[in-house]
Amino acid sequence: MLTTLTKFQSRRWFVQEISRLFAQVCVRHEFIGSLLLGLKSNLAAQRKTTGIMNVSTSCALCAKPRISKKKELSEKKLTRHFVDHRNVKLVAGAGGKGACTFHSEPRKEWGGPDGGNGGDGGNIIIKVDLQVKSLAQVAPFYKGDNGDSGGSKNCYGRNASTTYIAVPVGTVVKELGKTVSDLSQHNQEYVAVFGGAGGKGNRFFLSNENRAPMTATLGERGQERVLQLELRTMAHAGLVGFPNAGKSSLLRAISNARPAVAAYPFTTLNPHVGIVNYRDHEQVAVADIPGIICGAHLNRGLGISFLRHIERCRFLLFVLDLSSPEPWTQLQQLRYELDQYEPGLTHRPHAIVANKMDLPGARGNLEALRGHVAHRVIPVSALTGQNTEELILHLRELYDGYLQTHGQGSGQDMPTRW
Repeated sequence: MLTTLTKFQSRRWFVQEISRLFAQVCVRHEFIGSLLLGLKSNLAAQRKTTGIMNVSTSCALCAKPRISKKKELSEKKLTRHFVDHRNVKLVAGAGGKGACTFHSEPRKEWGGPDGGNGGDGGNIIIKVDLQVKSLAQVAPFYKGDNGDSGGSKNCYGRNASTTYIAVPVGTVVKELGKTVSDLSQHNQEYVAVFGGAGGKGNRFFLSNENRAPMTATLGERGQERVLQLELRTMAHAGLVGFPNAGKSSLLRAISNARPAVAAYPFTTLNPHVGIVNYRDHEQVAVADIPGIICGAHLNRGLGISFLRHIERCRFLLFVLDLSSPEPWTQLQQLRYELDQYEPGLTHRPHAIVANKMDLPGARGNLEALRGHVAHRVIPVSALTGQNTEELILHLRELYDGYLQTHGQGSGQDMPTRW
């Protein structure tokens, strides 16, 4: 009877404790609920008075999406990303060393040498990629991977993987001022440096005279070179003229390219390439070369850093500003600068484009210009689009003439299609 009473009292005490804990939890939850309710009412009153919306920054579903518009880079900022020459030091990978080991096996006391050869070092290859438009991504130093060392049981070391350097179409590789490779086609490769050969293991030196060679050689060092990479724009036609002659506006008028246009000289600081499309699906690439000044062949102004882009153009379009007096003097100075940079450059097929015909005085200068030159003069206005059709048709005539002269399939320094 006493035992039964004790069990009953203990159960009664346990139920009382559970009830007390439950009451404490309920009171605490009521306090927290009232606190949250008061905070919510205060925030609602503050929103009504101040007009501030509640924005959650911790929850991605509750927060407002922030749409950031990507600003277009200006012409000056684009020059930071456009690089047309690089000095690169290349060091190929070294070969792995050979192993000097002997075969060990129970009850085979004279197992003989079993050291394997090391793997070859990795080469460094310069490869053309159409998606790359500048040399800005090319690092100043490249080091190839080393080959793995040989192992026992006649295990050869693994050859190192090849390191590729992606460059744009039209990259010229030079060493000590001499051209060693001209990369003008997509996926064209040039092995710049070769990796070192792997070392020999002692198994290689096994012979009838020496049954237990202890000799193993180290891998050879990789080749080292310092190369200069230069980018020359690949285009069929090049717009050549003095600063503020309207070359960028003319390129915008005849193609879908959108170079920067402004009322001050040297607006274009890097070459732009536009594509002129024809009804027969033929495409002609036209390059807007930055402005040339007197003494450009002496590295004045933008200097020879952009004169080399004209070398790749198969025919030239001399853009003259007809609003200036005596526009034929501009043509004479442009021809002089090109001949001083590379003799015979002006003998390529070319046309004379008389721009800014919408300005006063241009008509009189046009007649005077035609009296001083023997070549065809095409008057246009890049601002209004006047007579641009004649320029586009003449551009196609120059292109077809170039194909007939060099052949459609010869591929001699032909610009690739965009």
